[in-house]
Amino acid sequence: MGHLFSKKPTSKVTEQDKAILQLKTTRDRIRQYQKRSETNLEKDRQLAKQLLQNGRKERAKLLLRKKKFIEEQLNKTDATLNNIDHMIQDLEFAQIEMKVVDSLKVGNEALKQINEMLSIEDIERILDETEEGAEKQREISALLSGGTLTDEDESAVEEELDALIADAVEKQLPDAPTAAENPEVELPDVPETLPEAAEEKASKERVAVAAS
Repeated sequence: MGHLFSKKPTSKVTEQDKAILQLKTTRDRIRQYQKRSETNLEKDRQLAKQLLQNGRKERAKLLLRKKKFIEEQLNKTDATLNNIDHMIQDLEFAQIEMKVVDSLKVGNEALKQINEMLSIEDIERILDETEEGAEKQREISALLSGGTLTDEDESAVEEELDALIADAVEKQLPDAPTAAENPEVELPDVPETLPEAAEEKASKERVAVAAS
């Protein structure tokens, strides 16, 4: 018997939903009325035509008056249908706007709760702790790797770097061509005997040395 005392489920149908449903029901009834009236108009027109053929002019005229009255009513129902359609659209759009507003309220409330959970002081403290942790990790890494380099080590590194750069530049420079590599280059022959003037000068110098 527990189910007898259970709570009834809360209906999610709003007053706006009921109004929209009622408007749509009225719209459908008007459309059905228009459809029946158009069918009757065509019947009355054919009947009036037949009455004229049978010589019953007054009866035909009466049917045409009825037809004209129904046509005027149909024109009014067209305007009524337009108003109902606009009203339905306005209500449905208003419901969408209400859902948007409700969503914004929920989001704003959630944002307030997050802001209350994280204050500026908490964020600054977390950032400080993060920086301290990173600094400590750098110190541990430096100790495990053997510490930092001294000034002399840094100078040695710079010298080795300069040597590597110079070696790379030297390898990029082209070598001077040799006679073996370039047979088109001919070197002048060295004379085996001295010219006469030079030989005479050398003889005089040998005599002068002997006389002294």
